[in-house]
Amino acid sequence: MKSPVHAEKDPDRPDLRPDFRHVKSWIFDLDNTLYRADNGIFAQIESRMTDYVTNLLKLPRDEARARQKDLYRQYGTTLNGLMREHECDAEDYLSFVHDIDLGNLGPDAGLSNAIAALPGKRFIFTNGCRDHAQRILGRLDMAHLFDAAWDIRTIGFAPKPQASAYDAVVAAGGVNPSESAMFEDIARNLVPARALGMTTVWLKTDAPWGKHGPLMDVKDGDIDHQTEDLTHFLQSIRI
Repeated sequence: MKSPVHAEKDPDRPDLRPDFRHVKSWIFDLDNTLYRADNGIFAQIESRMTDYVTNLLKLPRDEARARQKDLYRQYGTTLNGLMREHECDAEDYLSFVHDIDLGNLGPDAGLSNAIAALPGKRFIFTNGCRDHAQRILGRLDMAHLFDAAWDIRTIGFAPKPQASAYDAVVAAGGVNPSESAMFEDIARNLVPARALGMTTVWLKTDAPWGKHGPLMDVKDGDIDHQTEDLTHFLQSIRI
């Protein structure tokens, strides 16, 4: 996996920065990607997922959490598993789990400026809810930066990393995968994107969320670049 390298300004030396000049569509995950994974937002969502499973299945909370993780691992999202096995009302679930406090989330001028500088179209691709996405983008003052937000409804409730989810958003956005870049905090969600021909960037965090989901082998060839700082990375590429 390659990481961004600052180029020297000496015109006689090659520009070694990652080359993204081919990219016309910039696709970003939302949660734990456009904001820090350690700020507590997704911890709130996860807790409310457990609350929902507790109430729906009438289980003690510890058993509900274990069941939630089993569904996530098997179906890609807790919601998908609840819909398939327990006839869960998707809209009720989405409304409940995303009813969280965003009071500690605020604008990130550095990241906003870096995204604003990207040429072409910019999209959000989330396994969550577009209403949640708009709330997050509003708090970040980034709503104006994106052309569309593709959510779990856009992909027919078949979540990343299912291949059909990527086919659905490619069709929805009319994007050419070979001219697209995708940014994600969960490495396995980049595997199908890379298979389609997208340039993939893994935002590597220490958050536990990605370790609980579907098992999938991720090889070096599945991810083109990795970074621990999305703002720095975007400022360090050739566009």
